Amino acid sequence: MKIVNNNTVNTLRFLSAEAIQAANSGHPGLPLGAAPMTTALWGGIMRHNPKNPKWQNRDRFVLSAGHGSALLYSLLHVFGYNVTLDDLKNFRQYDSKTPGHPEYGHTDGIEITTGPLGQGIANAVGFAWAETHLAAKFNKADAKIVDHYTYAICGDGCLQEGVAAEAVSLAGTLGLGKLILLYDSNDITIEGSTNISFTEDVCKRFDAYGWDTQKVGDGNDLAAITKAIEAAKKSPKPSLIEIRTIIGYGSPKQGTAGVHGSPLGAEGIAVAKKTLGWPHADAFVVPDDVKTSAAEWLKTAASWEADWNKTASDYKTKYPEDWKQWEIWHDAKLPVDLDNWDEFWQYEGNIATRASSELVLNKLSAVVPNLFGGSADLAPSTLTIMKDRKSYSKDTPCGSNLHFGIREHAMTAIANAFAAYGGLRPYVAGFFVFSDYMKPAMRLSALMNLPVIYIMTHDSIGVGEDGPTHQPIEQLASLRSIPNFTVFRPCDTKETAAAWAYALKNVNGPTALVLSRQNLPLLPETGKGAYNGAYILKESVNPATNMPDILLMASGSEVELIYNAADILKQSGIHARVISAPSLDIFDSLSDAEKEKIMPKSVRARLAVEAGATYGWHKYTGLDGDVIGIDTFGASAPAPQVFKAFGITVENVVERAKKMV
Repeated sequence: MKIVNNNTVNTLRFLSAEAIQAANSGHPGLPLGAAPMTTALWGGIMRHNPKNPKWQNRDRFVLSAGHGSALLYSLLHVFGYNVTLDDLKNFRQYDSKTPGHPEYGHTDGIEITTGPLGQGIANAVGFAWAETHLAAKFNKADAKIVDHYTYAICGDGCLQEGVAAEAVSLAGTLGLGKLILLYDSNDITIEGSTNISFTEDVCKRFDAYGWDTQKVGDGNDLAAITKAIEAAKKSPKPSLIEIRTIIGYGSPKQGTAGVHGSPLGAEGIAVAKKTLGWPHADAFVVPDDVKTSAAEWLKTAASWEADWNKTASDYKTKYPEDWKQWEIWHDAKLPVDLDNWDEFWQYEGNIATRASSELVLNKLSAVVPNLFGGSADLAPSTLTIMKDRKSYSKDTPCGSNLHFGIREHAMTAIANAFAAYGGLRPYVAGFFVFSDYMKPAMRLSALMNLPVIYIMTHDSIGVGEDGPTHQPIEQLASLRSIPNFTVFRPCDTKETAAAWAYALKNVNGPTALVLSRQNLPLLPETGKGAYNGAYILKESVNPATNMPDILLMASGSEVELIYNAADILKQSGIHARVISAPSLDIFDSLSDAEKEKIMPKSVRARLAVEAGATYGWHKYTGLDGDVIGIDTFGASAPAPQVFKAFGITVENVVERAKKMV
């Protein structure tokens, strides 16, 4: 059963336009122009089951041009997802199921939060990539339990964003043949005609990327669109279909920038209805024939899942060990108890925490089979290769070590899709200063509660000779400011192990491990206390008060400084508590009583040390405290000289502490 006809197209158009009108806010241009391509796709080709939006073998759909969300919500309603007419009427209203841009986890049927333009294309690449890996791992010649397509709709704006270019270049290299991108080509952006800024031949660009390309000259031709998508499904390459549309089709302002982001108005909707032959004067009408067709189509959708369930049942019988692995891969709970695995916590030697992470990662690789990750061409420096795994390529899709090329933004958006897809535990890596390239997608990781793990190395002025362009200063404060984003800056290998363990158990959001290039000592007191975000490493108590005279706190490489400074201060009769604070985000989540045990309010002399911006630390040091940090950019010189130049030394810690007590 298919639902591909003009009545369905116009139903989607006017549900969208009327939702936007009710909100007096939104973007009617895309829904009016792109409704035919979505009808051809959703009603005739795409396999999905609205009654089970999480069916594992469903085709994935991504609306990269997320401002056209009214069309997506209309699709969800017409095709039987849990989106009602009342939800459409509450478009863009507080706490509705229909926010201004689609939000993963908020509305049934939304596969990913695409956010700003372009990222949705990278998300689609991630979905298609994940499909190939799980298919390679689990499919058998007589039982394919992973076999589906990823479809995305983008516009001119998406294709102007750099993240889109990064992602489609990589998709061509990887040969992701089950990825199909529908390009809503209407020559209009907010400022007017694309002639002022975007005149390239998009299909030629995609040809060069290694994609299959087609053109559909009439965006209202359902048969031609259907034929093009069916042809794309047969290509071994990822496919772009450029579909020529008219933005705001049928409305008085069609073909102009004026219809992009403004409601049509009551008169504009009336004119569009007359132009398109829509006989229903009332708003939010779904004709009976569309309802009937949708009900019949739902039976077909249910049969697709039923067929897959039969395949999965046969697979479970024939391949029980593989099915057991399938369940392990799709279980949020880890297959190993890291807290009680002694070997996981046993380390020796003074090494950089990036090297610590490599040790931990390779222990995890042996027991967590669905780790899936890599770096933006920096794996030899970020030390993020799983040594017992193959590299992923077009010819070895079973590989787990990923090579993203120098594409930080796309890498991060792709990782979001890995996490949303299911069955994978993704990590990505880069130099910490390059988190500026990654942050838009990192923010969406947090917004979607996706457990992406970020390995960020070369964490401070310890980068040394590479100089201020590559020395992170404000990046720690920046990432710490993102809601629902956990930042770990461990001081040694045991804290790095704790950071990894926390990240793998944190299924409700992303975690960044911020790691050093320079060697750091392995301290005897570190370990699982890092789970608290901040904890006491060493204590000296003034007999007169039964409390320390000063609290010394630091993260990462600076913990060594306060650890050694405390010994020197004690020789001068000053009693210090040494606090390692690898994750201020976690510390903030503790109860007031737990925080008081670590940072008692009665001790007002407090000194924090971190080789980065001081911003944010005064929350913990208070009015009488002080912070040793860096509020300028760094300098190019060997790391020890740079640390000394900026006062990140034991001597400066001792001197500043003495002034406070």
